[in-house]
Amino acid sequence: MEKIWKVKEPGDINVIKHLSAALNVNMVIANLLAQRGITSFNEAKSFFRPKLSDLHDPFLMKDMDKAVERMARAIDNQEKVLIYGDYDVDGTTSVALMYQFLRTRIKELDFYIPDRYSEGYGISPRSIEYAAKEKFTLVIVLDCGIKAIEKIRQAKELGIDFIICDHHNPDDQIPDAVAVLDPKRPDCQYPYKELSGCGVGFKLLQAYTLKYDIPVVELYDLLDMVVVSIASDIVPVTGENRVLAYYGLKKLNSNPSLGLKTIIQISNLVGQRISISDIVFKIGPRLNASGRIEHGKKSVEILVMSDEDQSIALGEEINSYNEIRKTLDRDITQEALDMITHDPFHEERHSTVLYNRDWHKGVVGIVASRLTEHYYRPTIILTESNGLATGSARSVRDFDLYEAIGQCSDLLESYGGHMYAAGLTMKIDNIPAFTRRFEEIVTSSITESQKTEIYEADTKLQLSDITPKFYRILKQFEPFGPHNMTPLFLTENVLDSGTSRCVGRNQEHLKLDLVEPTGNSSVFSAIAFSQASHYEAISQGLPFDILYHISENEFRGKTNLQLYIKDIAAKIY
Repeated sequence: MEKIWKVKEPGDINVIKHLSAALNVNMVIANLLAQRGITSFNEAKSFFRPKLSDLHDPFLMKDMDKAVERMARAIDNQEKVLIYGDYDVDGTTSVALMYQFLRTRIKELDFYIPDRYSEGYGISPRSIEYAAKEKFTLVIVLDCGIKAIEKIRQAKELGIDFIICDHHNPDDQIPDAVAVLDPKRPDCQYPYKELSGCGVGFKLLQAYTLKYDIPVVELYDLLDMVVVSIASDIVPVTGENRVLAYYGLKKLNSNPSLGLKTIIQISNLVGQRISISDIVFKIGPRLNASGRIEHGKKSVEILVMSDEDQSIALGEEINSYNEIRKTLDRDITQEALDMITHDPFHEERHSTVLYNRDWHKGVVGIVASRLTEHYYRPTIILTESNGLATGSARSVRDFDLYEAIGQCSDLLESYGGHMYAAGLTMKIDNIPAFTRRFEEIVTSSITESQKTEIYEADTKLQLSDITPKFYRILKQFEPFGPHNMTPLFLTENVLDSGTSRCVGRNQEHLKLDLVEPTGNSSVFSAIAFSQASHYEAISQGLPFDILYHISENEFRGKTNLQLYIKDIAAKIY
């Protein structure tokens, strides 16, 4: 698939010069800061050295005083309290965070995670029935609930109070709960809007500890949960999230909770410096696998566990769910790819809509993401659940998937989501009509630039600029994530030193040793996964361009810098 390379616009030259002089860094580093909106020494200091004291006053959040008062009353009166959260990683870490804080303060405390398949997302009728039957008087909801208008009304009639901690966009009406904490409420003046669901729960606990003079160390001991939620929910790693992620990673790397320690062990991360990327690709998927394959409550159970033997046993069980998830992911993705290639019109299409009644509902979102990456077009993967076609949709850069699906709403039973990802349900008989109309909508509205994947380098760089000092400073840009991605560099006209080779089980990767044509004698080690097709041209000694990240590679006890090549020799537009 063709890709376009671009280089980002540099920051303001006056700002770059100022930062370079004030921080004693080179112009490349100063430009990377300027591109991230950093314009002064103090802003750079806060960026490189986040402080927990930089966290905002939690009482700036709408309804926070009401939430703290209601939680305090439940603690004082020893009410029965239920903690409720979504079945994904953000939801389960949110529940674990709240449960760990409250379990020494409330005797009759329990948690509830809805079943992905029989109850679905959000506050379910079954959960309200359960709360009423078990005589819970307060339910603290995390990572969902902002649209549960009718459910909260029903619960209120049953005498059940709700505190909602959510981070999703609300509708015009806000649920009539005791307190609704959501920085995205139009009437909420909280200065940072991009908290994860777990982050909103953390702010409630922060407010409680401030009001009742509880030592902050108890609260900060839970930050490993928060960073796992931030990474897994792909929220921006900026502002307050950057502070929470920075200290959450410190906790995760030095003294994680028992459950996360177990997940770290089964993820083969012991002894490594765990990063946001490790959470996204190794820790998060294992916690998610429970909700996809079995039940999300398993993830909460391990996150709040205090017995090491039980934690190890449950960790192995959760890991087995992840292995099942990976097998389903691989097999269904291949089946979907085969369906596309057997479609005689697939090359003419601008969208993909596939249905198979036997596909596992827990992985259709992952499969939709993989097919979107492969063909780079809006993709919807459907399976059968409870007699209906239900599934997940994923989009490409700048294409509003949610709006396109909304134009087919008359064919749907329900749908929800945002610009890049959505879920939807329809009658099985409506699939052909939906497929035709969705294709028509995408064809008429998608632009040429949206049909082609774009790699955007932060800046051009000479290999000779890559020094240990340069990399040490670059590492201080961590934690990386949305709106602070790992810098992507472009170097033009590099050469193979003569020792590059194909590696991997099927010789599908390239192990490169690169030099500059300027006569610089330094050789730079690089790895280019799944790019062996470039080997013949590279081995002929012709210059080529590379897009890459800079990383470290440990081999035989020695750590060296290595270029992680994202793409080779594409034309720059």
